[in-house]
Amino acid sequence: MKIPIISIIGKPNVGKSTLFNRISGKRIAITTEIAGTTRDRIFNKIVHPELDFFMVDTGGIEVGGKDGSIESNIQAQTRIAMTESDLILFLVDARTDMTKDDLHAVELLRKHSGQKSVLLVAGKCDGPVDKSKLASLYKLGMGEPFPISGLHGFGVDKLVAEIIARMKGRHFITKDNPEYKIEQDFAASHLNIALVGRPNVGKSSIVNALLNQEKLIVSDIPGTTRDSVDSTVQHNLKQYNLVDTAGLRRHKNVDVGIEQLSVMRTLSAIERCEVVVLVLDSHEKVLDQDQQIANQILRSNKGVIIVANKWDIILNTKMTEEVRQSTYIGYLQKKFGFMPWAPVIFTSAKTKKNLTQIFDLAESIKLEQQKRVSTASLNHCVELACAKHQPTGSKTTPPKIFYSTQVDVNPPRFAFFVNKRKFFHFSFIRYLERKLRDKFGFVGTPILMEFKEKESRYADKEHKRPSRTQRPKKSKKEKTKFERKP
Repeated sequence: MKIPIISIIGKPNVGKSTLFNRISGKRIAITTEIAGTTRDRIFNKIVHPELDFFMVDTGGIEVGGKDGSIESNIQAQTRIAMTESDLILFLVDARTDMTKDDLHAVELLRKHSGQKSVLLVAGKCDGPVDKSKLASLYKLGMGEPFPISGLHGFGVDKLVAEIIARMKGRHFITKDNPEYKIEQDFAASHLNIALVGRPNVGKSSIVNALLNQEKLIVSDIPGTTRDSVDSTVQHNLKQYNLVDTAGLRRHKNVDVGIEQLSVMRTLSAIERCEVVVLVLDSHEKVLDQDQQIANQILRSNKGVIIVANKWDIILNTKMTEEVRQSTYIGYLQKKFGFMPWAPVIFTSAKTKKNLTQIFDLAESIKLEQQKRVSTASLNHCVELACAKHQPTGSKTTPPKIFYSTQVDVNPPRFAFFVNKRKFFHFSFIRYLERKLRDKFGFVGTPILMEFKEKESRYADKEHKRPSRTQRPKKSKKEKTKFERKP
């Protein structure tokens, strides 16, 4: 089910990040009085009772900026957000007059937004505003302005309602629509698998090979795929939905225009899939961009399969197949040390080698995501792990894990109740995660570990235990159990 993308556009320091944080319900984007604080696109999924959507915060649009400069890159990212969005919120400062930057932003919107819906938002309105004070905004030719205050929340709820209403007009299915249940049932009956990676690593070729047809365009030119494409395939009497995504390039290699890789569409595809396949070219080095893509998958808490594609090309004939695979897995362990639990498949889209293993492994990961561990088994494992390696504490207060329990699945989430969170260093948390995986598995899926401080029985001030100096002193006679005989 596709989720709409909403972008906030405007000149620097008009309150885009403040509005983004207000709608998100938490502080994600950094907000300061310094213009240009936001340097890149920041996105977050908004869960709404009627319709979920992605909210995107962008850098400010300014007049000028030399090619190759930071300001030029910010504007490039903003233009891409315009191209990829389903609705654009054009935010202006209602307290100031229109400037060259505002007019420049309007021209960019007319040039790059195409048929996209644009909503003019008048920011920094702390209360109801007379329409006469917004008269200058009507000159922009973008309809009636929508007054809001991102800082104080005035008008934000109405703005979100307007966003939902406009997305209904764009035929996005809301949660109260009967078709939404049909879409959910379809998604539940099909295991959704997204293929992601850098351009030209063979994602579309793998999908075509699994479909046994040339559905997707395949070319040696990087970036042929520009949007997410869904394809349904059957394997062992089970239905799967394969989502081929646009290759993710480094930001400095992303140019402006319709030919750009749809980064946010790819992230949206990751969000609606249970298992994500990270496709690598086995004859190229793992780059920083591959690690960034893997990190984004982890942030989405999705199952992961690493596919080393183009394995049919043998460059060194002296090495056996087992040695080649073992050497490459060791290389991947170094590059993706933050997810050593991700399984690796060696495939060839040309010869169809090991491609069906993607389905079998995805089914196994789905079961691992739904796995539950009994509280008794979990606490026994934690007790043994702490006996072998005790977390660091202080001289006066030793660290303690009172008990632990699994609180959720998909992905598995565990809660550990301790006396002091600060005593449990991230190195111990990784050690404990490794012990849990050794005992219970969880192959191919991330696990979430939350450490909570258990409240003391004296947490309530009214029942706080008095200190030694505050306790009433007993007389010498009261201290003795028996009085002395004369």
